[in-house]
Amino acid sequence: MGGGLGSIFRYLISNMSTLYFTKIPYHTLISNSIGCLIFGLVMGWAFKNNQMNSPQIMLIATGFCGGLTTFSTFAYENIEFIKSGDIYSFVFYTFISIVISFSSILIGIQLLK
Repeated sequence: MGGGLGSIFRYLISNMSTLYFTKIPYHTLISNSIGCLIFGLVMGWAFKNNQMNSPQIMLIATGFCGGLTTFSTFAYENIEFIKSGDIYSFVFYTFISIVISFSSILIGIQLLK
């Protein structure tokens, strides 16, 4: 159920036409960033309240966030950059995705820990 809801939100974000103004696939970056922030918030709360194995945590962290984020699309988009010879976009997109995703999880954990 959580995964289905996360996938619906990812679909809605990917259809935001205003995100297609550059070569960088911002819709995937936004989905992954939001998912990582929510994951960090949920895990920070779970650590704080000793609820790591609760079904609600699994529903949100594994289900919803797993459905919202997408590593396979991220990888595919990077392969397309490499195939087209656009190494600058590949490096930029990979770097910014990793930095924002890791930062989002860390911020979420620290906010609720």
